[in-house]
Amino acid sequence: MATNMISNPEKIREIIDKCDVCYVGMVDTDGKPYVLPFNFGYEDGSIYLHMAQQGKKMDVLANNPNVCVAFSTDHKLFHRNEGVACSYGMHYRSVLAYGVAAFIEDYDEKVRIMNVTMKKYTGKDFLYNAPAIHNVAVYHIKVSKLEGKLSGYF
Repeated sequence: MATNMISNPEKIREIIDKCDVCYVGMVDTDGKPYVLPFNFGYEDGSIYLHMAQQGKKMDVLANNPNVCVAFSTDHKLFHRNEGVACSYGMHYRSVLAYGVAAFIEDYDEKVRIMNVTMKKYTGKDFLYNAPAIHNVAVYHIKVSKLEGKLSGYF
């Protein structure tokens, strides 16, 4: 089954919206790959992440803010011949997003971004108390390149 590239922004958005988790690829301070799953928000070509204000991921992003974010959904195993291992494959839809992570400090922008994320998962906005906003790290990933792929879906 052929893999097809997707360039249509609406189709790419559809894939991203269907995902519950994204995987953020970074390069750690030793030059090694470092990948973590995140809940996320996506709006107008930007990915938003929130996390604790301390930890390895904060150090990694402070050292090198370049990231690659992976989204994948609609996985379905298929086979051409049940008895032949090499005839098995996986249908899927996926997106890779490349960009630079920037730490957001503005209080009102952090609230807006938290609501972009919460709206994805709950469908509604929330009110936040000041300590909650002050104690969370929020990142904006300005996407510079999106690549979509699908296998087995039309």
